[in-house]
Amino acid sequence: MDTRNITYFMAVFDHLHFTKAAEHLGISQPTLSQQIRLLEAELGMPLFDRIGKKVVATEAGSLLYQYGMKMLQAERDAKSAMKELLSEKRGTVRLAVLPSDLDFQLVPLFVEFKTHYPEINLKAFSTIFVREEVLSHKVDLGIGLRGPADKRLVQVPLGSEPYELFVHSDSELAKKSEVTLEELTQHALVMYPKGYLGRDLVDDVCKKHGFELDTVMEVGSASSLLQLVEAGIGATIQPRGLLKQHSTWPNIVSIPISGPAPIRHLELTYYANRFVSKAHKQLSEWLIDFFKARTS
Repeated sequence: MDTRNITYFMAVFDHLHFTKAAEHLGISQPTLSQQIRLLEAELGMPLFDRIGKKVVATEAGSLLYQYGMKMLQAERDAKSAMKELLSEKRGTVRLAVLPSDLDFQLVPLFVEFKTHYPEINLKAFSTIFVREEVLSHKVDLGIGLRGPADKRLVQVPLGSEPYELFVHSDSELAKKSEVTLEELTQHALVMYPKGYLGRDLVDDVCKKHGFELDTVMEVGSASSLLQLVEAGIGATIQPRGLLKQHSTWPNIVSIPISGPAPIRHLELTYYANRFVSKAHKQLSEWLIDFFKARTS
């Protein structure tokens, strides 16, 4: 069972369509079908049920997919280790980060990383499914909300960070030393759409205490929210450290939230049993320092 056939199998499993998988792989559909039949013959059982034009993975196919991810990751690890023997400054680092943190806060750190490792290809992804991306080997490192302990992962706590109210300095709210979430039911708010982690953290606290917050506008990026606050459209509720890193918003002030307030707990995660390059280690250390400084 070679990794090429596993790669073919994984593509069919992901697309559940032989023609689309073949196009993705850059091979002909008959060639792909033949390779899957050979793999099935080698294993002695079907990997897919073909019902008319529909393709459905069998139980054996689902099982092979789990091990296939590990096989392909082991191959990538081996190649990465060999490359590092040739040069410690080659390879790729894939990083998954929550959207609000990737939006613009980490760019200076990425610049510093590229300065030290000019040959490293750094790929940073914005996602709310950080842990899932790490567990599926789609990324090497993840920065996300703290989750339950998992023996498959290395989980490094990055501290806790309260949310605060961000308002324009001319707003009547800017005169307050602190506010409660319930007070904000009477004020214009701009927030992430429902379903975003930052929005859900706020909504969960409000619902627990019997009220909801209304919004006048919803956008999907932290920088857009700050621009709306800057323009006086409304206030927003964001992690305290969001404003710490920047001097580009001189007209925005943050106000602590008293009483029940949303708090997020962050962690760095990566797969426990896999090769970790020097570049990975360096980026991990910088990320840990960055977030611990921000949440302290």
